[in-house]
Amino acid sequence: MEKFISFIVKHLVTDPDAVSVERVEKEGDVVYRLRVGDGDLGQVIGKEGRTAKSLRILLIAAAARAGQRARLEIVDLAKERDAAPQP
Repeated sequence: MEKFISFIVKHLVTDPDAVSVERVEKEGDVVYRLRVGDGDLGQVIGKEGRTAKSLRILLIAAAARAGQRARLEIVDLAKERDAAPQP
């Protein structure tokens, strides 16, 4: 499933090498955490979140076909850096 998400997102962004997908088990579901390069977050979210919603629908459908329940989290690297504890 990681390859599926990665394939789609790499065709949407300007820096495909910065795309990474992490699989995390959470509350009986599989959560896929998507990270993209700086400046590409808007491309993945799209106008009014339409692209992100479409990605989530595709993921849910593909996971259901495989007998799984899945969610997609799009990680904002800037917020993640700000929230990280400073040494």
